[in-house]
Amino acid sequence: MKKTLFDKVWDAHVVDAIDNGPQILYIDKHLIHEVTSPQAFNELKDRDIPIFRPNQIVATADHNTPTKNQHLPVRDDLSRHQLEQLAINCKANNITLYELGHKYNGIVHVMAPELGVTQPGMTMVCGDSHTSTHGAFGTIAFGIGTSQVAQVFASQCLLLTKPKSLRVTVNGTLKKGVLPKDVILYIISKLGTNSGTGYFCEYAGDVFENMSMEGRMTVCNMSIEMGARGGMIAPDQTTFEYIKGREFAPKGEEFEKKVAYWKTLPTDDGASFDKEYIFDAEDIDPMITYGTNPGMGIKISEAIPNSKNESDKKSLAYMNFSAGETLLGKPINYVFIGSCTNSRIEDFRVAANYIKGKRKADNVTAWLVPGSRQVETQIVEEGLKDVFEAAGFELRQPGCSACLAMNDDKIPQGEYCVSTSNRNFEGRQGQGSRTILASPLVAAATAVEGAIIDVSKQFS
Repeated sequence: MKKTLFDKVWDAHVVDAIDNGPQILYIDKHLIHEVTSPQAFNELKDRDIPIFRPNQIVATADHNTPTKNQHLPVRDDLSRHQLEQLAINCKANNITLYELGHKYNGIVHVMAPELGVTQPGMTMVCGDSHTSTHGAFGTIAFGIGTSQVAQVFASQCLLLTKPKSLRVTVNGTLKKGVLPKDVILYIISKLGTNSGTGYFCEYAGDVFENMSMEGRMTVCNMSIEMGARGGMIAPDQTTFEYIKGREFAPKGEEFEKKVAYWKTLPTDDGASFDKEYIFDAEDIDPMITYGTNPGMGIKISEAIPNSKNESDKKSLAYMNFSAGETLLGKPINYVFIGSCTNSRIEDFRVAANYIKGKRKADNVTAWLVPGSRQVETQIVEEGLKDVFEAAGFELRQPGCSACLAMNDDKIPQGEYCVSTSNRNFEGRQGQGSRTILASPLVAAATAVEGAIIDVSKQFS
């Protein structure tokens, strides 16, 4: 029988199954952070159940971490308590933790791939919805709730119903100035935020085959925003070269054996999917969002569409936008480049390439937040920090930062922020804040101009 990439990885991890019912799925890697793990640890402690396989768990501090003065005690009481509790729980259960100050610390979905923890053909979970990021490696990776975190702690397995399969194919050549972030925002704007509900999505076609691993991670990261359980891209030579030599990647003969297996994972010719969509790369332009869900996206040159949907009207009222309005020339006072979507070295190279020789607009507060200590080091070593500082941008220390209002980096009430993060619902970046999602290029251009501009015009 012809199988999809998803089928191959899923079926290889089924421990047991009920006829026409749920299956017990083995989990290769369990990633944890300070926000969704404490209750799970407490549940096991209360029931006197040990952690089954602590060596298959990797922990990091990211959501609550400050992005300034990380060498000092964390000022916020709740954040400090959560970080301290993570350290206590990991030490008590012999779990590897990359806490603040550690050279491997970073956002969980940035540091795990760059360390070689993430590998093709795995099953990976984390108490965080954007675990789908790791699907860029041909991995079944998805977010789980706190009760499921406890299940994995106790058994290294989960009881699940197998999702249906979806394939999104994009063929052709992307225009200059169109980045992976634009590709996924375009797809979500076309399909909507519930199109993937109940499905695991595979991305296929020229566009994804030609993307870097960083770009593929950006795309898979936002699969959740169209409702999918996760997203995947078939491993190929680009994948193998990215993994080779990384800290926890297989070495020598073991690596070659792994590659031989990984090459068997791509979807078989003629395998069928439950649902398919096909798009043309030439139709994709730089994108921005105008509402309070990622599906409310338009090409940067387009006007906000008219909608009779009451939810859309409420969204526009919150954003203080009107149907028919264009966002070109809209003054913006806050720009954020970071998050598990766009905080890798490639994202900062794109931004630096645009910013070099320019100055940030006086009205703009621009935060550049690397996704890990390693990315921060690369920014310095490649001279990008000098570019940013010369242009008036603030380079901060690693963390989730202004993606979500769980740390000090919040956008003030009523202000707009052009952000490279993944969610734009009401109050996501701070109470009353207004988020406009965009690529690192659009964000950098906005910071320089002090307003939204059509960056595609600079490449025509």
